[in-house]
Formats: sequence, C-alpha cells, structure tokens
Amino acid sequence: MAANPTAPTALWPAPHARGAVDATVHVPGSKSVTNRALVLAALASEPGWLRRPLRSRDTLLMAGALRAMGVGIDEGVGPDGSGEAWRVLPAGLRGPATVDVGNAGTVMRFLPPVATLAAGDIRFDGDRRSYERPLHGVIDALRALGARIDDDGRGALPLTVHGSGALDGGPVSIDASSSSQFVSALLLSAPRFNQGVEVRHTGATLPSLPHIRMTVDMLRAVGAQVDTPESGGEPNVWRVTPGALLGRDLTVEPDLSNAQPFLAAALVTGGRVVIPDWPSRTTQPGDRLREIFTEMGGSCELTEYGLEFTGSGRIHGIDVDLGDVGELTPGIAAVAALADTPSTLRGVAHLRLHETDRLAALTKEINELGGDVTETADGLRIRPRRLHGGVFHTYDDHRMATAGAIIGLAVADVQIENVATTAKTLPDFPDLWTGMLGSDGA
Repeated sequence: MAANPTAPTALWPAPHARGAVDATVHVPGSKSVTNRALVLAALASEPGWLRRPLRSRDTLLMAGALRAMGVGIDEGVGPDGSGEAWRVLPAGLRGPATVDVGNAGTVMRFLPPVATLAAGDIRFDGDRRSYERPLHGVIDALRALGARIDDDGRGALPLTVHGSGALDGGPVSIDASSSSQFVSALLLSAPRFNQGVEVRHTGATLPSLPHIRMTVDMLRAVGAQVDTPESGGEPNVWRVTPGALLGRDLTVEPDLSNAQPFLAAALVTGGRVVIPDWPSRTTQPGDRLREIFTEMGGSCELTEYGLEFTGSGRIHGIDVDLGDVGELTPGIAAVAALADTPSTLRGVAHLRLHETDRLAALTKEINELGGDVTETADGLRIRPRRLHGGVFHTYDDHRMATAGAIIGLAVADVQIENVATTAKTLPDFPDLWTGMLGSDGA
C-alpha cells in the first residue's frame, strides 16, 4: 500500500447524522463517459458537442492532454443555451507535447494509443503514484501493433510515444487481468488504425466488464463497427473495423458510482435520497447499487424523474462478487462495517493496483476506528463491531474519502484527512454532502 501522504494538515470533520436524511442530490456527470467521449470526439472526422460534462481533475487532465496534442476543446454553453457544453474540434494530432496524467487511469491508458497517431513525440508523466500503476498491457500491445515507445523497460510511466501519424494495428493478445482499461484503450483508437484492431484477452480473469461494454456502446454510437463476445464473436475477443468516426451531440449521464455515498446515506440513516436523471438503461457499473443496496436493507424505485432510494433503518451484511464493479468496493465496505451481520466482498484483487491499494487501505482505516476487517486473496471479510471516532486517512484516493464520510454519518468524531481528493471525480463533495444533510445535520 502506498504510504500515508504527509501528516494531515487539513482534517474535515465528517458530519454526523442526527436523523434520517431526506434529500434530492444532483450528481455531476460520469467521469468514465466524459473521458471516453473526449477521446472519441478528438478522433472524429467532424466537430462534436459534449453536454453536461464532468468538470473534475481527471476530466480536465484529459481535456488538457488532448489540447496539448492539437485538439480544440472550447468550454462554454451548448448551441441552444441549455447548459454547460464543450465543443470538440478535431485536428491533426501533433507533437512534441508533454501530457500530465495526474493519477487518472483513463488518461494514462487511453491516450498512448492516441499518441501513436500524432506526428511527433508525446511524453507522458504524472503523480508519483501513477508510476506504480500497471501500464504494461497498453505498452506491449502498442509495440506489437507497430508503435515506438520508450519506457526504459518499466512497463509504467514516465514514457514517450514516438508518434508517426499512423499505426498499422491488426491482431494483438494482451493480459488485461489487472485492468479492463487496457482493452478499452486499444478499442477507442482502433477505428483510426490502418487495419483496425483485434484484441484477444489471454488472462484468467477480466475485471470491470461493464466499462468495456460502455466503450463498445460509445464506439458504436459514433459509427464504429465493433464485434464483441456478446454479439456472437469469440470469447474474450473484440474486433474494431477501421473507419471514420462521426461527431456527435452527446449528453453525459450522471455518474452513478459517485451517487453511491448519497444512496448509502439513506441506507445508513434509514432515510430517503432521490438521484435525478438516473438512466433506465446504462452500462455504468454504478447501476448495480440498486441491487446491492437493496439486498443490504434498502428499497428503490426508478421513475421518469430518477431513482428514489429508501433505507429501512437496518443494514444487513452481504456476500457479493464485485469483480465487475470494483470501484464500488470502498463504499460497500463502509456500509458493511455498520451492518448487523458479517459481509464478504470478493473478486476485487485488482483493487490493490488502483489509486492506492484499496484493500489494505480499507482494512487499516476501518480497523483503526475499531472495526474488524481482514483481507482475503481477492477481497475483504468484514465483521460488524462498534466503531469509534478517529482520523480516516485517504491516501489521495477519492473513494476512500467518501467511504470515510459514510462511516461518519453513524459514528461521531470521524475526521477525514484530505477530503479535497474527492475533486478527482466529484467536485464540491463536501458541499453536496452537507447540503444533503441540511442545516440541522438531518
């Protein structure tokens, strides 16, 4: 696990709920959709609009990186004046340029394939933690497809892509067991490769399949031809045909994974939270919260207005495989620590390679508040115990911060170290959180 950041200088007192919440929370747009849409729009043959994009550290890093490679991205309002929208103006990709990936997995993995299409060198660098996150799947695959990349043999950042303005593409085999983003990265740029791409996953497991389905759906929406295992193709094989991508007018869905702490608040306090504009059909992993949190003691109704979630006043433990929805693990672990029966969270060994080692971090932080959490080979076992206040460290991980806030609803005197890290995907989280609770703490 990454070491704790420097000694906490800004501790945020997590609000303690004094009653059941009853709130409507407008969750900002999806990071996953915003960053995929930016890449596809940058590679399109005509300009496009991106409405209600998420403005967060990860998405602004993506926009900045594409601008550095020559793409025009104008931030303003949509053509009908209906709200914030970004106009994306594709251009000839070019270097030399330096890209700051921060600690954003989508930026560090999705953009090296784009950089192979640039005329010139594109250097990628980022936060210290980004050097520890796996990138070998993308690097090795691009080399097999004809790219020139210098990474000093690390299989990680920093690195330089020597763009030649084109890439041959074709068949390639990768092990994406550590991140489904390896597959998505190759698929997103594949229509611009001379031969397209055929990606064959060779590993024993493949986490976060909904994110690959999101990539495929968004590719098809801009005119790409994609063959997948679900559409009758070979298992673990995705094929993208070369061709032009269309500029689209896309409205970004709310980020359902970022809705998690607010739904958890209803569950923890026995209250009610409404999330407007929850889609009736989506590939976002966060949609599974409806099923998981219902099993843990809540109930939900999806209406034309959005999702209404209600807690029953009791929280039950759960035995669940989160392999496809690993990003939900911190919030589920926080709720499980407050349940009346034990929980087992499985299928998430890959979380050790996320923003921090999330399994080790959750175990340490919950246990230091009096919890009883043990790591397994691929997840966590959580036994309910009476928790007490204390400092909840975040390790510069946005989902650790929101997990601590969930616990703080039920446990007095929890202090979140560096709550500002939530700006990675959920700007203004503290204000949204206190606004949900109301002036009297619900």
